[in-house]
Amino acid sequence: MTTDAASPVLALRGCVQTFVQPGGGVLTVLDGLDFNVEAGQSVAIVGRSGSGKSTLLATLGLLRSPESGTYAVGGVACEAMDERGLARLRAERFGFIFQEYMLMNRHTVRDNVAVPLSTAPAALWERRESLVKEVLDLVGLADRSRSRPRQLSGGQKQRVAIARALVRQPSIVLADEPTGALDPGTADALIDNLLVATRHQGAALVVVTHDREVAARMDRELILVDGRLVESSRTHP
Repeated sequence: MTTDAASPVLALRGCVQTFVQPGGGVLTVLDGLDFNVEAGQSVAIVGRSGSGKSTLLATLGLLRSPESGTYAVGGVACEAMDERGLARLRAERFGFIFQEYMLMNRHTVRDNVAVPLSTAPAALWERRESLVKEVLDLVGLADRSRSRPRQLSGGQKQRVAIARALVRQPSIVLADEPTGALDPGTADALIDNLLVATRHQGAALVVVTHDREVAARMDRELILVDGRLVESSRTHP
């Protein structure tokens, strides 16, 4: 994969991840994998079940360190960081979108979206009302800010999850099967919202998906095969 003169927002080099199997054997899931993402770029990662997509996403999100290889986020090398440093970098640079929404049912939409700001620097915390309003406007839910998750449809819940991922203004958004629980029409509208919102903030977007139609909406489509990423012929020029 090629890179330009600017540092990619994510740069994973020679990543190896393995699992010990019940019989004692070792399964190599990621095998010297390389991966770049540029600022503002959207990338889909597809592959068969068990190919290692979730392991790759956990590695990109600093939830699992590479067993070998290097990883840099915004030009910052991660190998020598302790857990506190990784947690800080994760909070500052990343937004996460999960298939199961992960919303707190007792709290309003507004309070759910504000959660990532609770550990943000004081300057962001003091702006929480305007930041929450901005991202709810982006995903078209400003009028539901006082609703609770049980009052929302599946698509609306996932839009709340998008707003929550964006409220701290991350440079990278990682989405794990964000449309997996939605019908095709709702999924298509959800991807519209996700792409508009991340482009508005200039965030890179990495989507793990089994849906090739969702993948085709991204700037690049990569297939995870035998522990490595291969560019799809459907990748946009």
